[in-house]
Amino acid sequence: MKRKQSVKEREVVSAYSIRSVARACDILKCFTQIDGPLGLGEITERTNLSRPTTYRLLQTLVSCGMLDSLGKNSYGLAAFPRSQKKYRFGYASQTEEFSFSRLVSDSIRSSAYDAGIDLLVLNNRYSPKTAIRNAEIFVRERVDLVVEFQTNHQSASIVASKLMEAGIPIIAIDIPHPGAAYYGANNYRAGLIGGHALAEACVREWDGHVDEILLLELPMAGPLPRSRLTGMLAGIRERLKNVPDQKVRFMDGNGRFEKSLDIMRRHLKRSKSRRILLGALNDPSCLGALHAFEEAGRAKHCLAVGHNASIEARREMRRSGSRLIGSVGFFPEKYGEAVISLALDKVRAKEIPPATFIKHQLITRENVNAFYPNDPLITSVDSDSLLFSQH
Repeated sequence: MKRKQSVKEREVVSAYSIRSVARACDILKCFTQIDGPLGLGEITERTNLSRPTTYRLLQTLVSCGMLDSLGKNSYGLAAFPRSQKKYRFGYASQTEEFSFSRLVSDSIRSSAYDAGIDLLVLNNRYSPKTAIRNAEIFVRERVDLVVEFQTNHQSASIVASKLMEAGIPIIAIDIPHPGAAYYGANNYRAGLIGGHALAEACVREWDGHVDEILLLELPMAGPLPRSRLTGMLAGIRERLKNVPDQKVRFMDGNGRFEKSLDIMRRHLKRSKSRRILLGALNDPSCLGALHAFEEAGRAKHCLAVGHNASIEARREMRRSGSRLIGSVGFFPEKYGEAVISLALDKVRAKEIPPATFIKHQLITRENVNAFYPNDPLITSVDSDSLLFSQH
């Protein structure tokens, strides 16, 4: 028969106990007494702990995987053996053509690896047909979730439909997809930042006078990314009053250097304007158009702002005499941590917001070294690689 502990023995045991652990155990016991979630107030009442102490202990238990956060101040026991499940996610990259897309992909791969996720990576190749085929592959492979980064808004509904019919949740990067959680640009806000920068440069350089405003768009991406340019125009008009519609021209640069170079070459053959504000949906398009001004010997006729703050744009704004005023930062190197965190919450049946926006910042020649101090090292490595490939 088991001997009862004496009062002295119980005092010795309690002397070695840890008060915070005992309190955490009291909280866990609450969930064994009820089948379902409990609110912060209920747990505080059941444990006789203060509300701040209860909240801190609950957050600790959630971070350790013992409890799930089911909404605002609502908690439930973790669904074990949840922590032992190895998830398999699909990731459809936009393309390997742009440094921005490559950085997003690298960031997602790295964060998935750190989280112990098996990641099936496919390349959409900037092609709607390829994106649809990749969605079909994800369905066949029965992945737990898909992170979708594809540019064509018309094929978005087809991609989303195929995945949703298979019961696969989606997180869409930068281009909205029906039924998917969105992560990416706050497009109108980013455009406002760029538009303000262009207008302020116009005041400095040309005393606020402008002959043309050229906005390079990407129609296939749909109305949400186009709001980036709508925001740019609004930002310009907030600083420069009475800019008539006749001075504004939207042009399809297709988000690419070569297409934007070609369309700007043709425009400059017709236009004699000497004070042109240039805004672009992304940096490749902006840099292609700027190259056309350089070719024509008309670089001083232009002031430009791009979006993404890619390595190519950062090199350009460091170049002496560049007409690139700046580029609105999207920080693709940080996408992975946020996207994978959202994805894990989604597959674990936690509530996630329908849209999560990145925080934008204008990157200029004045602050680029503060945000990207290692760029000179990257430039050196790239130059060495180029020399090696040429020989």
